[in-house]
Amino acid sequence: MVVARTAAAPTTPSVARGPRRSVLFFAFAFAVIADPVSSVAYAIEAALHALHGDLGLLLPTMSLVIGLVVLVTANYWQLVRRFPKGGGAAAAAGRAFGARWTFLPIGALVVDFVLTIGISIAAASSAVIALLPALAPIRIPLALVLLVVVAGLTWFGHGGRLLFAVMTVLFVLAAVAVLVLGFTHPHSTGSAPAHTDPGRSAVFAVVLAFPVAMALATGVEAPSTAIAQLGQLDDTHRRRFGRGTLALLLVIVGGLTLALTALAVNLHIGLPGADSTQIADIAHAAAGPGWLYGAFQLTSSLLLLAAASSSFQAGPGLLKALAGTDERPGVLPAFLGRTNKHHTPYWSVVVYLGAAAVIILAAAGQEQELVLFYAVSVFVSFLVGLLAMARFARTERKPLLAALNAVAAAAVAFTLLVNLLRGWPLLSLVATLAIGGGLYVRWIRAGSPSGIEDVETRAEAD
Repeated sequence: MVVARTAAAPTTPSVARGPRRSVLFFAFAFAVIADPVSSVAYAIEAALHALHGDLGLLLPTMSLVIGLVVLVTANYWQLVRRFPKGGGAAAAAGRAFGARWTFLPIGALVVDFVLTIGISIAAASSAVIALLPALAPIRIPLALVLLVVVAGLTWFGHGGRLLFAVMTVLFVLAAVAVLVLGFTHPHSTGSAPAHTDPGRSAVFAVVLAFPVAMALATGVEAPSTAIAQLGQLDDTHRRRFGRGTLALLLVIVGGLTLALTALAVNLHIGLPGADSTQIADIAHAAAGPGWLYGAFQLTSSLLLLAAASSSFQAGPGLLKALAGTDERPGVLPAFLGRTNKHHTPYWSVVVYLGAAAVIILAAAGQEQELVLFYAVSVFVSFLVGLLAMARFARTERKPLLAALNAVAAAAVAFTLLVNLLRGWPLLSLVATLAIGGGLYVRWIRAGSPSGIEDVETRAEAD
């Protein structure tokens, strides 16, 4: 999950009017949805790998993924209404079950930020290599250089968040152009068979495959926390911004995912070679090797770097909030909250840099090796948030909302379980529990300072 930052907000709430509010919404919404939009670059391919290359089952699988994204988004639609000042699943868990439960989604977010950085950098490297295959032998050094560059840019703080919005729009425009050309006058078609033998029933194959592609859902929580940045708006308008961003996320991510999936099936684009990606092969088949293909690869790589940059700001910002201030006792060591003149918590950035470098090296710079881990930690946060909202609904005697949240919680729990049964993704859960448990122990030793439920709000509003 990524939370991109907009420009610094004034301290006194007011309501921007007319064009100013529209520009603010554009900058906010398109920057915040950079992460889920960028996930399109690897989520479809991840599902196809899980299906063992069976293109005939790819569209049903991705349709199921989008269906679950709708359920999760519906929960965060409610959460934005209840917490218009931000806070996300951490605020919901703390209010519903007690402060100690806040640490479970916080631990999940810490892990999610690291994985977002790692997978986004690796995917950006793959996009560059697909465009320039001569760089394939230096995949890992290329990924590490991009990682250091993106981390270095955070030294200068949160300026230029509007660029994230622009990158998102440029990628969407390039993708739409590829789709139009691919469905009307494709340059070529692939040779992948429409069906392969999955070795099990089609329904069973889809049910086992869709949880892998749920990396597409990471970032759904972002609007519910990022609205804390909008101090220049009152609660009513923050709700509108948050819900408008969720709706935009659903339309763009859902539309691009299903359209690109359908195009892959239509053009018979199966699993890619070692130095390419499926989405690059789709664009190449649709547009050929010309300028549109180059623009598509360039915008996708820049969008992925923007997603990594957002986590390089949101993650250290969370550690800074946990480190506390002179007025508020912290949970983490004070040095993690030290900032430069651009308000960047540089030691926290170093922590994320080191952690992301380790997972990139462990995965040999291959984003598909990391996808299996990606939809675990953030789904812990989703599950806690859904259970919290179900409890609120029951307490307020809203049976339909309670039922909706219960169904969504069951679907999220199933997704989490299937991914964990694959084995290695258990490491994400272990890391989430270890970090959450460690933070809880430090909180107890610090005297259980109040307000821990609002740590995400403080991290975003700072």
